[in-house]
Amino acid sequence: MATLGLSEAERESIERFEADVIQPSMTALVILDFWADRSALSKQLSTILEKVAADYSAKGVTLAKLDVDHDKLIAAQFRIQSIPTVYAIYRGQPVADLTNYRTEDQLRKVLDQLLAQLKIEPEGAAPQAEIEPLVAMGEQVLGDGDAPRAVSIFRQVQEMAPDNLDVIGGLARALVAAGDHDEARQVLDALSAEQKKKPEIARAVAALEVASAPLVDTGPLEARLAANADDHEARFELAAARMAAGDRDAAADGLLELIRRDPEWNDHAARQRFLQLLEAQGLGDPWSSAQRRRLSALLFT
Repeated sequence: MATLGLSEAERESIERFEADVIQPSMTALVILDFWADRSALSKQLSTILEKVAADYSAKGVTLAKLDVDHDKLIAAQFRIQSIPTVYAIYRGQPVADLTNYRTEDQLRKVLDQLLAQLKIEPEGAAPQAEIEPLVAMGEQVLGDGDAPRAVSIFRQVQEMAPDNLDVIGGLARALVAAGDHDEARQVLDALSAEQKKKPEIARAVAALEVASAPLVDTGPLEARLAANADDHEARFELAAARMAAGDRDAAADGLLELIRRDPEWNDHAARQRFLQLLEAQGLGDPWSSAQRRRLSALLFT
């Protein structure tokens, strides 16, 4: 920004902007809040921005506030027409208009999206390129059936990347596989509702729910089915017991048979449980793909 012909106050304003916004934005996502003391809405939003920015400071987000009545030159450069106006700045350039995001939940959601899209890492965090092969190692060990070792690997990786959802999801699933359901639940309960919707976390949640089904004596349930093949409740409970015991094939077979007999039973409960079983296994897993084809063949033929 040229400074020729500017007053001393204007040059100071530019220097502050460079120090408070441009330089930090080279490595962090800067929330730039154009505000004024005369605007009640502006002050209300500023309070929300301060809270969210503080919560996201460890993730590479910082907040800069600019009083449009004091720093008129900067406000004019951004062509500010109304307040509040809020921009996200990265590497010296506006990357998003955040003005219409007025609640904490809205701001958190858009910040999560921006951080992921721009691949911004918290200061001092291990680069994603270093984390990915370690996550792959943990997944391989978990897939090979060595849950305790997988837990150890994911714990070590989490020390390097504490907010990485792939790592958190892997750790939770490893804990489930190791039989430590309480700690897995603690790991997942610490996440926000929005984070739990992410595929890597949703899979861990499904794995925990599947594994948390109570172990029961299947004999009486099998006897009920032998006496009445249309005892849907017994078939459903038997599938849940087999899921809890780790017999995914038998669980899938039972649920598919129930769907074949009565697809709408108990508000599509069998289909929902079947999809949960696939999600726990991983929707990209070959076994899950094969089971999805079985479900499609059943429903659409």
